[in-house]
Amino acid sequence: MDPERALALSYAPAHARDGLAALFALDDRLRDIVRAARDPTIGLMRLTWWGDALIRLDTAPCPAEPVLTSVASLVLPAGVGGVDLEVVVDAWARLLEPEEVDLEAFAKERGRTLFLAAARVLGGPVDERIGQAGEGWALATLAQERPALLDAARPLASERFAAAFRQPWSRESRALGALALLARFDVAGMTRPGSPRRVGRLLMHRLTGW
Repeated sequence: MDPERALALSYAPAHARDGLAALFALDDRLRDIVRAARDPTIGLMRLTWWGDALIRLDTAPCPAEPVLTSVASLVLPAGVGGVDLEVVVDAWARLLEPEEVDLEAFAKERGRTLFLAAARVLGGPVDERIGQAGEGWALATLAQERPALLDAARPLASERFAAAFRQPWSRESRALGALALLARFDVAGMTRPGSPRRVGRLLMHRLTGW
Protein backbone atom coordinates (compact mmCIF):
# COMPACT_ATOMS: atom_id res chain seq x y z
CA MET A 1 0.00 0.00 0.00
CA ASP A 2 1.12 3.55 -0.69
CA PRO A 3 2.79 4.86 2.53
CA GLU A 4 0.78 8.09 2.55
CA ARG A 5 -2.49 6.23 2.13
CA ALA A 6 -1.47 3.83 4.90
CA LEU A 7 -0.82 6.82 7.17
CA ALA A 8 -4.21 8.35 6.32
CA LEU A 9 -6.06 5.09 6.97
CA SER A 10 -4.28 4.73 10.30
CA TYR A 11 -6.33 7.70 11.50
CA ALA A 12 -9.46 5.52 11.41
CA PRO A 13 -10.73 3.85 14.59
CA ALA A 14 -9.07 0.47 14.99
CA HIS A 15 -12.30 -1.46 14.40
CA ALA A 16 -12.73 0.12 10.94
CA ARG A 17 -9.22 0.00 9.48
CA ASP A 18 -9.50 -3.40 7.85
CA GLY A 19 -12.86 -2.50 6.35
CA LEU A 20 -11.45 0.69 4.84
CA ALA A 21 -8.48 -1.23 3.49
CA ALA A 22 -10.89 -3.72 1.88
CA LEU A 23 -12.84 -0.94 0.15
CA PHE A 24 -9.77 0.70 -1.32
CA ALA A 25 -8.28 -2.68 -2.26
CA LEU A 26 -11.41 -3.23 -4.34
CA ASP A 27 -10.89 0.10 -6.07
CA ASP A 28 -7.23 -0.77 -6.66
CA ARG A 29 -8.18 -4.09 -8.27
CA LEU A 30 -10.60 -2.39 -10.66
CA ARG A 31 -8.00 0.27 -11.49
CA ASP A 32 -5.42 -2.44 -12.24
CA ILE A 33 -7.82 -4.13 -14.65
CA VAL A 34 -8.22 -0.87 -16.58
CA ARG A 35 -4.47 -0.23 -16.54
CA ALA A 36 -3.72 -3.66 -17.97
CA ALA A 37 -6.48 -3.67 -20.59
CA ARG A 38 -4.77 -3.42 -23.96
CA ASP A 39 -7.99 -4.68 -25.51
CA PRO A 40 -10.94 -2.67 -24.11
CA THR A 41 -13.34 -5.53 -24.80
CA ILE A 42 -11.35 -7.90 -22.60
CA GLY A 43 -11.10 -5.24 -19.92
CA LEU A 44 -14.85 -4.69 -19.97
CA MET A 45 -15.43 -8.44 -19.70
CA ARG A 46 -13.25 -8.60 -16.61
CA LEU A 47 -15.00 -5.61 -15.06
CA THR A 48 -18.37 -7.21 -15.81
CA TRP A 49 -17.29 -10.28 -13.83
CA TRP A 50 -16.45 -8.08 -10.86
CA GLY A 51 -19.71 -6.18 -11.11
CA ASP A 52 -21.73 -9.38 -11.18
CA ALA A 53 -19.70 -10.84 -8.30
CA LEU A 54 -20.34 -7.77 -6.15
CA ILE A 55 -24.09 -7.89 -6.79
CA ARG A 56 -24.18 -11.59 -5.90
CA LEU A 57 -22.57 -10.87 -2.52
CA ASP A 58 -26.00 -9.70 -1.36
CA THR A 59 -27.71 -13.02 -2.05
CA ALA A 60 -25.14 -15.79 -2.52
CA PRO A 61 -21.98 -17.18 -0.89
CA CYS A 62 -18.83 -15.22 -1.61
CA PRO A 63 -16.47 -16.71 -4.20
CA ALA A 64 -12.96 -17.65 -3.12
CA GLU A 65 -11.42 -14.35 -4.13
CA PRO A 66 -9.48 -12.48 -1.38
CA VAL A 67 -10.69 -8.95 -2.15
CA LEU A 68 -14.32 -10.05 -2.38
CA THR A 69 -13.96 -12.10 0.80
CA SER A 70 -12.70 -9.03 2.65
CA VAL A 71 -15.51 -6.87 1.29
CA ALA A 72 -18.10 -9.46 2.27
CA SER A 73 -16.81 -9.91 5.81
CA LEU A 74 -15.69 -6.37 6.66
CA VAL A 75 -17.80 -3.94 4.59
CA LEU A 76 -21.22 -5.49 4.03
CA PRO A 77 -21.93 -5.87 7.79
CA ALA A 78 -21.79 -2.05 8.03
CA GLY A 79 -24.91 -1.83 5.87
CA VAL A 80 -23.21 -1.42 2.49
CA GLY A 81 -24.66 -3.60 -0.25
CA GLY A 82 -22.68 -5.31 -2.95
CA VAL A 83 -25.10 -3.72 -5.41
CA ASP A 84 -24.04 -0.31 -4.05
CA LEU A 85 -20.38 -1.05 -4.71
CA GLU A 86 -21.09 -2.31 -8.23
CA VAL A 87 -21.43 1.35 -9.22
CA VAL A 88 -17.65 1.70 -8.76
CA VAL A 89 -17.22 -0.89 -11.52
CA ASP A 90 -19.37 1.27 -13.80
CA ALA A 91 -17.07 4.21 -13.11
CA TRP A 92 -13.93 2.38 -14.14
CA ALA A 93 -15.67 0.95 -17.20
CA ARG A 94 -16.09 4.51 -18.47
CA LEU A 95 -12.33 4.66 -19.04
CA LEU A 96 -12.51 1.75 -21.49
CA GLU A 97 -15.25 3.23 -23.63
CA PRO A 98 -14.41 5.23 -26.80
CA GLU A 99 -16.44 8.27 -25.77
CA GLU A 100 -14.97 11.19 -23.83
CA VAL A 101 -14.96 10.44 -20.10
CA ASP A 102 -17.87 11.99 -18.21
CA LEU A 103 -15.89 13.32 -15.25
CA GLU A 104 -18.96 14.30 -13.22
CA ALA A 105 -20.41 10.79 -13.51
CA PHE A 106 -17.05 9.16 -12.79
CA ALA A 107 -16.62 11.26 -9.65
CA LYS A 108 -20.05 10.30 -8.31
CA GLU A 109 -19.89 6.62 -9.21
CA ARG A 110 -16.39 6.04 -7.89
CA GLY A 111 -15.54 8.64 -5.27
CA ARG A 112 -18.91 9.39 -3.71
CA THR A 113 -19.77 5.69 -3.57
CA LEU A 114 -16.49 4.68 -1.93
CA PHE A 115 -16.40 7.52 0.59
CA LEU A 116 -20.01 7.11 1.68
CA ALA A 117 -19.47 3.36 2.05
CA ALA A 118 -16.33 4.09 4.06
CA ALA A 119 -18.29 6.47 6.30
CA ARG A 120 -20.66 3.62 7.14
CA VAL A 121 -17.73 1.36 7.98
CA LEU A 122 -16.27 4.10 10.20
CA GLY A 123 -19.56 4.59 12.02
CA GLY A 124 -19.37 8.38 11.80
CA PRO A 125 -21.62 10.86 10.00
CA VAL A 126 -22.70 10.03 6.46
CA ASP A 127 -23.24 13.44 4.93
CA GLU A 128 -22.91 15.52 1.80
CA ARG A 129 -19.48 16.78 2.78
CA ILE A 130 -18.07 13.26 2.69
CA GLY A 131 -19.63 12.71 -0.71
CA GLN A 132 -18.05 15.93 -1.98
CA ALA A 133 -14.65 14.89 -0.64
CA GLY A 134 -15.00 11.52 -2.33
CA GLU A 135 -15.80 13.13 -5.65
CA GLY A 136 -12.78 15.42 -5.35
CA TRP A 137 -10.57 12.48 -4.44
CA ALA A 138 -11.81 10.47 -7.42
CA LEU A 139 -11.15 13.33 -9.84
CA ALA A 140 -7.71 14.06 -8.43
CA THR A 141 -6.55 10.46 -8.48
CA LEU A 142 -7.98 9.99 -11.98
CA ALA A 143 -5.87 12.92 -13.14
CA GLN A 144 -2.82 11.00 -11.89
CA GLU A 145 -3.90 7.98 -13.94
CA ARG A 146 -4.74 10.04 -17.02
CA PRO A 147 -2.60 13.23 -17.04
CA ALA A 148 -4.40 14.41 -20.19
CA LEU A 149 -7.51 14.88 -18.03
CA LEU A 150 -5.78 17.06 -15.44
CA ASP A 151 -6.85 20.42 -16.86
CA ALA A 152 -10.48 19.34 -16.97
CA ALA A 153 -10.43 17.53 -13.61
CA ARG A 154 -8.57 20.18 -11.56
CA PRO A 155 -11.32 22.84 -11.29
CA LEU A 156 -13.99 20.22 -10.61
CA ALA A 157 -11.89 18.62 -7.88
CA SER A 158 -10.96 21.97 -6.33
CA GLU A 159 -14.64 22.92 -6.13
CA ARG A 160 -15.44 19.71 -4.26
CA PHE A 161 -12.51 20.06 -1.87
CA ALA A 162 -13.48 23.64 -1.03
CA ALA A 163 -16.95 22.43 -0.04
CA ALA A 164 -15.59 19.48 1.92
CA PHE A 165 -13.25 21.54 4.11
CA ARG A 166 -15.54 24.39 5.14
CA GLN A 167 -15.85 22.81 8.58
CA PRO A 168 -13.63 20.53 10.66
CA TRP A 169 -14.03 16.81 10.18
CA SER A 170 -15.38 14.55 12.92
CA ARG A 171 -12.85 12.36 14.66
CA GLU A 172 -14.38 9.20 13.17
CA SER A 173 -14.09 10.55 9.63
CA ARG A 174 -10.59 12.01 9.67
CA ALA A 175 -9.08 9.11 7.75
CA LEU A 176 -11.27 10.11 4.80
CA GLY A 177 -10.39 13.76 5.31
CA ALA A 178 -6.71 12.83 5.19
CA LEU A 179 -7.18 10.97 1.91
CA ALA A 180 -8.97 14.00 0.49
CA LEU A 181 -6.17 16.31 1.66
CA LEU A 182 -3.54 14.20 -0.08
CA ALA A 183 -5.56 14.24 -3.29
CA ARG A 184 -6.05 18.00 -2.92
CA PHE A 185 -2.28 18.47 -2.70
CA ASP A 186 -1.75 16.29 -5.77
CA VAL A 187 -4.29 17.98 -8.03
CA ALA A 188 -2.92 21.40 -7.05
CA GLY A 189 0.68 20.30 -7.68
CA MET A 190 1.65 21.18 -4.09
CA THR A 191 4.70 19.47 -2.55
CA ARG A 192 6.12 16.04 -3.21
CA PRO A 193 4.64 12.84 -1.76
CA GLY A 194 6.19 12.13 1.61
CA SER A 195 7.45 15.70 2.08
CA PRO A 196 7.54 17.11 5.64
CA ARG A 197 4.93 19.70 4.68
CA ARG A 198 2.44 17.03 3.60
CA VAL A 199 3.07 14.86 6.64
CA GLY A 200 2.77 17.86 8.94
CA ARG A 201 -0.50 18.90 7.34
CA LEU A 202 -1.88 15.40 7.83
CA LEU A 203 -0.89 15.48 11.48
CA MET A 204 -2.71 18.78 11.96
CA HIS A 205 -5.78 17.26 10.35
CA ARG A 206 -5.59 14.26 12.66
CA LEU A 207 -5.44 16.50 15.72
CA THR A 208 -7.94 19.20 14.74
CA GLY A 209 -10.10 17.94 11.87
CA TRP A 210 -9.02 20.85 9.64
